[in-house]
Order: sequence, then C-alpha cells, then structure tokens
Amino acid sequence: MPRAVYIMASDRYGTLYVGYANDLLKRVWEHKTKVVAGFTSEHRVDKLVWFELHESVIAGRTRERQIKKWNRDWKVNLIQSTKPDWKDLCLDFTA
Repeated sequence: MPRAVYIMASDRYGTLYVGYANDLLKRVWEHKTKVVAGFTSEHRVDKLVWFELHESVIAGRTRERQIKKWNRDWKVNLIQSTKPDWKDLCLDFTA
C-alpha cells in the first residue's frame, strides 16, 4: 500500500500541518474526528488540502521532513499549485 505525505489546513490560508501516514484515509479520519489530542485538534486543522503518495517508508518520511522544513510560503505555493480553491480533498474520497 502506498504511503502518503499530506498537508491539512484549518481553512484557506489557515493553520497548516504536514504529516505522513501509512493509511491516509484512516489518518485523515483521525484528524477530522479529533480522536487523537494534539496540535490538529487544538487548532481545528481538519481539511486535507494536499497529498502525494510514496511506495517506500524512507521516501515518504524523507519528503515529509523536507516539507516540514519549508517556510510557510513554499507550503502555500505547493497547495496552490494543485488546489487553488483549497477544497477539502477528503470530499473527493466520499463522493
């Protein structure tokens, strides 16, 4: 199963969270339902706005660390390059 590096947002241009998941749908569900206490639940970061898939754990984790080091503008530009409307991509999975 492909692993995913992803970005969640509280809203358009809102608070951002970069993460890695072995099971993206499960992890997004955890963010949306606030099952796990922490940064995303405290800041209402629950919209999946960007992701990319990786075949290996090493590639996925490396990419996650790379993006986490980026400044905010680079992360916003990454989101804008694929989803300028910042639509919650999770809606695409449930439609």
